[in-house]
Amino acid sequence: MPGEPSRFGGGPTLRQLAPEHRLRRLELLVTRRLDGLLHGQHLGLLPGPGSEFTGAREYRPGEDEVRRMDWAVTARTTLPHVREVDADRELTTWLLVDSTPSMDFGTAELDKRELAVAATAAVGFLTAGTGNRLGAHLLDGTGIRRLPARTGRTHLLGLLNLLLTAPRRDTIGPAPSLADAVTTLHRAARGRGLAVLVSDFLDGLPDSEGGTPDWEPAVRRLGVRHQVLAVEVVDPRELELPDVGLITLVDPETGRRREVGTADRRLRERYAAAAAGQRELVRQALRRSGAAHLPLRTDRDWVADVVRHVHTQRRLAGAARPPAAAVRGGAV
Repeated sequence: MPGEPSRFGGGPTLRQLAPEHRLRRLELLVTRRLDGLLHGQHLGLLPGPGSEFTGAREYRPGEDEVRRMDWAVTARTTLPHVREVDADRELTTWLLVDSTPSMDFGTAELDKRELAVAATAAVGFLTAGTGNRLGAHLLDGTGIRRLPARTGRTHLLGLLNLLLTAPRRDTIGPAPSLADAVTTLHRAARGRGLAVLVSDFLDGLPDSEGGTPDWEPAVRRLGVRHQVLAVEVVDPRELELPDVGLITLVDPETGRRREVGTADRRLRERYAAAAAGQRELVRQALRRSGAAHLPLRTDRDWVADVVRHVHTQRRLAGAARPPAAAVRGGAV
């Protein structure tokens, strides 16, 4: 449950298992625990539109996109209306999974990379269905690896195995930015679908207050064509420092080192304040980009967090749908 470590049915932790056993554990966890709590063919990772027109409702400023305006109904009623559509029966999901060196950090049961794999498994198994396709772009310290969109459990398990067995890279060198990776995904994912970004979103953050992450425009462009879900992966030690004396901090992206005396209470408070400001900057940037935001932590029950997100999205979808009687009565 929230605030508790994520367990995988007792026994050894996920990182202690062989890759094939980790795949089996992830599949059982998602298909049994999540599927037992969530029902339906499309389990509502996002409530957004599909392509089949079902009606119209009044426009809500700040909530609805202008591109969904139904101008015919608006002209007839003299009130702004937006189109209502049902979810597409066949869904194409595109994943961008961040496996850069900053994701190799973790102080709880999972490290961030393993939690990213778990999130990928949840998205893959929850969107699986007849005709549904899954494609992925994998960003690591050397470049972007592209996997075409395909159907089937074998394709999904192959993607998860690739993520689980990818080598941890100790070398520091130039790599594509998160902004470049999102842009590459946007160019490849031509048809409308669901785009899921799994990252810590630490790349490209501004050095000073008042700036914006350099990936924000790319995420906004991606959202013009696709529904976007941003899965933010965080470790608790990125949010606050423990009082453990003198430690050496290493930037995994650049290799820079710095010794820090954690016994200084004011330093720990400044660190926590800066980390909170950084997370808020990411949250606001994702919100401005129109992406749904799902934060996951390595020290929490990530399954419960996914379930909570899905239930929230379903409530939002239900609140946005007009009563059937109103549509039949000719109100729209």
